[in-house]
Amino acid sequence: MPENIDDTPRFFDDDGNELNPDLVAKPSLCVSCAKDGDPNEEILCTLNRLDQQDEDDFKCEAFVAKG
Repeated sequence: MPENIDDTPRFFDDDGNELNPDLVAKPSLCVSCAKDGDPNEEILCTLNRLDQQDEDDFKCEAFVAKG
């Protein structure tokens, strides 16, 4: 019998600790980005937010304004 495999991506820090992206606030820049909610961009956006979660200023070189 095949196992039930969860396709949800999992994220880990450099020490191997699992990170929960749901606990990282989504910056307003992300909410106003045309890529927000795009499943093709979700992993890269999540990695960017996780990488900058302790920074004072959030930056995203891939930002595209909605409109």
